Amino acid sequence: MKYFLTAAMLSLMASPAMAATISISHTDFAQTPVFNSLNSFSFTIEVQGALAPGAYVNPTLDGVDYAVNGTLTESTPSGFLGFNLVRSIGGTEFYDQGSSLEFVIAATADLSDGAQITDFVSFTFNGREVDTGRYHPALLQFTQSGTGSIQNSNNSGGINPGSGEEVNVDFGEEYIVNLNFQSAVVPIPAAAWLFGSALGLLGWVRRKR
Repeated sequence: MKYFLTAAMLSLMASPAMAATISISHTDFAQTPVFNSLNSFSFTIEVQGALAPGAYVNPTLDGVDYAVNGTLTESTPSGFLGFNLVRSIGGTEFYDQGSSLEFVIAATADLSDGAQITDFVSFTFNGREVDTGRYHPALLQFTQSGTGSIQNSNNSGGINPGSGEEVNVDFGEEYIVNLNFQSAVVPIPAAAWLFGSALGLLGWVRRKR
């Protein structure tokens, strides 16, 4: 039994993580509305390969899922009273539609148990969309100082079915919310979780003996 567990752990250590998931939501921030307000937002970004300290500019993505829900009491180009944007996009489609992703992970970041927001020196998710007819795709930014913002990006082109007009909005013309972060986690890869589980199991076997 001891030999089997050791072999299993070595196998897990040798298996590279295939993707890292960045998960961020409104629960990680204190919000201060500047222009209109958001009820909720969430971002799940699947980055190919394991994360490490350094700069990332439009890294290869497996996919992006995000949602932004807002209340629009101030006049906007869309003329809507509110919106509920939900997007599930492949990595190639994300960049092809005009979006971008850039972030820097600090050299001192300890990623052994996942990355905290404070491990990011800077982070910019620009969900800008061209020729899709959407007003509300988001620009999310924050820095290691603890401050950031989320607002609509400068989306353009395409006829929106709700307004019947061609979309042409500048940054923040639909919503702007300032952010102060509390905490956010990039979940550890499955292989690392399994390795930790194997260590726990080995310790349990030893204690039982």
